[in-house]
Amino acid sequence: MYDVVLLSLASGAPAGSEACGIGGSCCGGADHQGAEQVTDRSCAEPGTRVPVLACGDTLTAAGARVEYVTARSDAEIDEVLARLDGPPREDGLTWPDTESKTRVIIAAASDAQIRAVVRRMVRRFAPPPSKRPADLATARTVPDLPALGVLPLDPARAGTPDDLVALLGLPREPAAVAAAVLGDRIRRFDLLRTDAGSVTLDGTLLAGKGEDGKPLPWRGRVQVDDAVLSDGEEGILACAVGNAGGYAQLDGIPLLSGADPGDGTVEVAVAVPVLTKARFRRSRLRIEVRRARGRAASVQPRDGEVQFEDDGVAGTLNRKRSWWTEAGAWAAYVS
Repeated sequence: MYDVVLLSLASGAPAGSEACGIGGSCCGGADHQGAEQVTDRSCAEPGTRVPVLACGDTLTAAGARVEYVTARSDAEIDEVLARLDGPPREDGLTWPDTESKTRVIIAAASDAQIRAVVRRMVRRFAPPPSKRPADLATARTVPDLPALGVLPLDPARAGTPDDLVALLGLPREPAAVAAAVLGDRIRRFDLLRTDAGSVTLDGTLLAGKGEDGKPLPWRGRVQVDDAVLSDGEEGILACAVGNAGGYAQLDGIPLLSGADPGDGTVEVAVAVPVLTKARFRRSRLRIEVRRARGRAASVQPRDGEVQFEDDGVAGTLNRKRSWWTEAGAWAAYVS
């Protein structure tokens, strides 16, 4: 039978934290660094106690050995992921154990927390370029990552357009998640790696906004493989870089038309305001949406900072950012 770790990330992480997939501490600041793992089921985070324990009870009833861990730092996430390590390789690399009897469930209050764990997994198993092994697929920089269970903890997001669990077709009820993790069905998904050292599971939306919340045009060069969607000379209302399709629109503007997390490509959409002049009529402003698919994409802001949201995490971008597709790199247990 399996050993199952129900991994929660402590609440209160700042927006720039590693728990959100960017950098810093995982769980609420430096005062939490080095805190002990929570392995006592009575110490689960108050807001997540019911679904986590319900899932754990179902696992225990099925004969699994269950451990409850609340991680408060990146190091504590890494300690859990270390249980998925394979035997030592001759080349010194750490590779996943395909025969492991340990399974990990992320009890996630947000998409950012799922990404935080996948990001640490990528960092753990991705070989440095100088030690690229011959058995790594040509179009990949990481091996097949171990499958994860995902237990969503925010019922309010169920069925919303940006609900990653729904977009990926994953089970969401505690009993269903437990059954999937104890089964043998997994589904592999693409992930996007970035030159900033992060990963993206759903997508990124770059859109400047004023104090009134309305979109403000910004300029930048947007490219997908060899296709240039914007050369940096015109205003852009929004740019979506999509893997799973959660950023399909912004304020009624249709962006991504069909991002697929299993097709090995990234879809990019750019919304550009265009002034249309007609004879004997007043000029009219329309929104032109340009789309392209490819293996890699880049955005280079031209004037200052651009606001963005990546897997639900807000930030600003003031330099070139590149994304590339790792086809089928991560996986989740499915019903």
